[in-house]
Amino acid sequence: MKFSLGKPKPPNKLMTSVIEWSQGGISFFCACFEEENMLTSLALVFLVGLSMAAICQKIKLPRIIGMLITGILLGPYALNWLDPSILSISSDLRQMALIIILLKAGLSLNLADLKKVGRPAVMMACVPASFEILAFCLFAPCILGITRVEAAVMGAVLGAVSPAVVIPRMVHLMETQYGTDKSIPQMIMAGASCDDIFVIVLFSTFVSMAQGGSANLTDFLNIPVSIVLGIVIGAIAGCGLSAFFETAYAHKHCVRNSMKVIIVLGMSFLLMSIETWLKGIVSVSGLLAVVSMACAIKIKSVAFVSKRLSEKFGKLWLAAEVILFVMVGAAVDIRYTLHAGLAAILMIALALVIRALGVCICLLHTPLNAKERLFCVIAYLPKATVQAAIGSVPLAMGLPCGQIVLSVAVLAILITAPLGAMGIDMTYQTFLVKGSKG
Repeated sequence: MKFSLGKPKPPNKLMTSVIEWSQGGISFFCACFEEENMLTSLALVFLVGLSMAAICQKIKLPRIIGMLITGILLGPYALNWLDPSILSISSDLRQMALIIILLKAGLSLNLADLKKVGRPAVMMACVPASFEILAFCLFAPCILGITRVEAAVMGAVLGAVSPAVVIPRMVHLMETQYGTDKSIPQMIMAGASCDDIFVIVLFSTFVSMAQGGSANLTDFLNIPVSIVLGIVIGAIAGCGLSAFFETAYAHKHCVRNSMKVIIVLGMSFLLMSIETWLKGIVSVSGLLAVVSMACAIKIKSVAFVSKRLSEKFGKLWLAAEVILFVMVGAAVDIRYTLHAGLAAILMIALALVIRALGVCICLLHTPLNAKERLFCVIAYLPKATVQAAIGSVPLAMGLPCGQIVLSVAVLAILITAPLGAMGIDMTYQTFLVKGSKG
């Protein structure tokens, strides 16, 4: 007996519609990632970034790790799911997010506590970074096979602590009163804010030397000038804003706190722009100007107003944090870690040990005990923001050391950002004493 299958029956209209709908859905899904737009990219940054942060938090890891991993995965060197338009403004987005946390830091900073710290806070702004740069100058030529000047360029790239990692945690410690009786978070926060300026000026000087130029005394004089002008300009802006808010209130035109946040943000962006406008004429630290402005607003305003502003910037930070760390992750070219190897890891570890010695020297003749000093060493480990911003500059300038500098910078971010963040989060309750202030 023969069985004949006959001609295949054509699919009915319902089945045809389902097939077409499925094919269309798949095509649309693929198109979303082949032809990304900024809204799609932002959706991925927030949704995936927050999801990864929640997973890390669940397994007792810092949220920053999940955000960094998200950036690396979504970035141009892995899945490449972020639109070029958002990557082109990545540095601006990171800077905006950093401004928000610096404003919160300034509004939370107690200058009376900072005065108590004095000398160690000033030393923390330059000594640890100088020790790390010195370590690279001494050992990198032997370990990595580069010249002394190239080693100085590498040291300047890696010498800065990350304010994006450190400052939010110090703000949290001030809010929860851990270490505040000895002004430990205030000291670390002040040092981390100035540390970047010191390192970036040195970086510009060493790059000039690597290109065949020479270092001028004026380049080094720009460091204190940049710090002083930043503080002065920021203080003037803060006093001006405070007077404007008080005058409006006196004339029964009360400015809502939400509107104050927008005005303060706008002024902060302007202060950062002043740094760019005056570049080549005089050095001004925009970041320090932002912190100084926030401190002036706190001093001149009623306690309730500054507290409310600090709370509102804290809420803004919830979104800004995701943007900042995902964008930092997206700037990391994971491929370069394969070229760096064990020698780079050894150099990073050695430099961190010598940096730790620099931190310990800053803390001599202070009332801090051994645990508190160890906490300060840990808090000065993480690197991310500055390294992501300037790590690729030597390569873009065509310097022979560009590839190895970027490789070591990438490794430093991947090793020290999670290590420092985890170290701070896991040790502050054990190493620091909870303050007695209200």
